[in-house]
Amino acid sequence: MRYCKKCVMPDTRPGIYFDELGICQACRAEEKKDSTDWKERKRELELLCDKYRRTEEGQYDCIIAVSGGKDSHFQVYYFKEVMNMNPLLVSVEDNFTMTEAGKHNLRNISERFGCHLITLKPNIKAQKAIMKKTFERDGKPTWYIDRLIYTYPLHIANKFNIPLIVYGENINYEYGGADRVETYSAKNQLNNGVASDIPFEELIDENISLNDLMFCDAPNTEVIDKLEPIYLSYFTRWNSYSNFVFAKKNGFKDLSHEWKREHTFENFDQVDTMAYLVHPWLKYPKFGHASATDYASKYIRYGLITREKGIELVKKYDHNLDQKAVSDFIQFLGYSLSEFYNIIDKFYNKDIFEKNTYGDWVLKNPIWNS
Repeated sequence: MRYCKKCVMPDTRPGIYFDELGICQACRAEEKKDSTDWKERKRELELLCDKYRRTEEGQYDCIIAVSGGKDSHFQVYYFKEVMNMNPLLVSVEDNFTMTEAGKHNLRNISERFGCHLITLKPNIKAQKAIMKKTFERDGKPTWYIDRLIYTYPLHIANKFNIPLIVYGENINYEYGGADRVETYSAKNQLNNGVASDIPFEELIDENISLNDLMFCDAPNTEVIDKLEPIYLSYFTRWNSYSNFVFAKKNGFKDLSHEWKREHTFENFDQVDTMAYLVHPWLKYPKFGHASATDYASKYIRYGLITREKGIELVKKYDHNLDQKAVSDFIQFLGYSLSEFYNIIDKFYNKDIFEKNTYGDWVLKNPIWNS
């Protein structure tokens, strides 16, 4: 494993690019923001909004895909109060045990900004069957939910004839990935690696029907061509920490007084439910990095901490799998603890991990030894 010379991201992140100086693409993207003409980008967004703004009362100008999180709060504020648009909010719940913060935040985003919210609660029976299959086979337990998060707003946009759909950041460009082109268009978002398509014939069995997967299928090309999904991060300088600071001033709750999580040092990202956190942690056995690496890298790019401090945080937190999240996960799917860890064990990448004398998986080349 090689590590970025500026942040702490390894080259095992799928699709990430390191330049000739050993700096990752995400760090270079952050640097580029200093020379970007954000006033001109805002004018571009104003023209785009004017194109889709409805003139009749009671009509929606755009759809915003939200979770209730810090970034969602900023997105809704920006389009409702800066762009003077009338957004319809669309969310997909994951059916896991919600935190008190998660319950509050989803309500708050509607109440604070005065927006209608359409929420999909997926078929729980189907979700459990699909989760088990994608977890045991691919190490992707939340594929069904993640896929719906990307596809469901497209279906709602088509149904209500609201072409403009707003997403937050372009993950591949902001944080590193194969599709690292700086663009406002989110039409290629389904290929960003989070919820890439799995052929339905590989999922259908006696417990999973085509009807269960209906919303997972994106609208056809003819429909997509009529829609305008965009990334807000192209038009205004995107900063996850600044979004949190803004959101907290507008009623967002973090987990300060509710849950000290074992896998990360921050308390404001992915705070909605418990079991979902198993999914982002699974990057660790596959790629040797997880949430602590993600946020330490962001903090370094934002100038909040040094690289040395980032390395300390990665060493302390990155390997930990939060046990509260595990407990909720296995209760939801009906696994025993040993069954759960036996499944996880097979996803460790032997190119970058080895077992120590105690039988525990350890990185061969951790950043603190590199």
